[in-house]
Amino acid sequence: MYVVKSPLSDADMKTVAEALQGALVDLVDLSLISKQIHWNVVGPRFRSVHLQLDEVVDTARLHSDTVAERASTLGVSPDGRAGTVAGTSGIGTVPEGWIKDVEAVGTLVTALAAVITRMRVRVDATAEADPVSQDILIQITADLEKHHWMFQAENG
Repeated sequence: MYVVKSPLSDADMKTVAEALQGALVDLVDLSLISKQIHWNVVGPRFRSVHLQLDEVVDTARLHSDTVAERASTLGVSPDGRAGTVAGTSGIGTVPEGWIKDVEAVGTLVTALAAVITRMRVRVDATAEADPVSQDILIQITADLEKHHWMFQAENG
C-alpha cells in the first residue's frame, strides 16, 4: 500500500529507499550503542567521555528522525524496529558490563568508522537518484566524522 507517491522513478526510489533505510538502522543502533556505553563507562575520564557519548546519542537520534521523515516523504515506510536494527546494522557489538574509558572511546571510534563508511556509500548511491536525500546523508556524514575525530583525539 502506498499512501504517499514520490516523483522519483522506480529505480531511483529503490536506491534511495535502501540508502535511507540503511542510514536509519545504523543511526538507531549508534544511538543505542552510545547510550549503553554511556551508562557503563568507568575510569579517570568518566565524566568527559560520559558527556561526549550523550552528544553522539543526540546527533544519532536527531538524524534518525530526519532520515525516517525523508523516507516517509518519499512514500517509503521507515523501519526502526528492534529486530530490523539488530538484523541489519553495520555496527559491531558492545562489550557487556562496565567498560573502561579507553576501551569505550575505542569502541566508539570503531562504531563511528563503520557507520561513516556505510554513509559514504549511500552518499555516492543517491547522487543521481535523489540529490535531496544525498544532501541529508552528506550532513549526517559530516556530523559523524566530527564525532569520530573527537573520539580519536581522546585516545591520541
